[in-house]
Amino acid sequence: MKKTLVCSIGVVVMVTVLIIGAALAQNKGAKDMKLDGGSRGEVPFTHFKHQERLGDCNVCHSLFPQSPGAILENKKKGDLEKKQVMNTLCIKCHKTEKRKGNAYGPVTCSKCHVRN
Repeated sequence: MKKTLVCSIGVVVMVTVLIIGAALAQNKGAKDMKLDGGSRGEVPFTHFKHQERLGDCNVCHSLFPQSPGAILENKKKGDLEKKQVMNTLCIKCHKTEKRKGNAYGPVTCSKCHVRN
């Protein structure tokens, strides 16, 4: 009886840990974001839409960490150049998708940057 109780408690603890771990793994950040766009104004970013389309977070996050404000912070530290993310990732990807005949996002700066 004691063995059964200990095993049952162990199973409950393991299942709880797995559920919590799965919930934390599903944290995909904000649905929509506003990225710092410097003097041209902020850039609205449909984060979940990009995650669904790309399927691999490292497509973007190989350049910067998955944390709020990471792009701006890395620019200030000198780890990212001005416009590096937008030109290397965003515009390049959108133009590639356009050439392939797929749905694509904006391919010019003024289509993304919104002055307040």
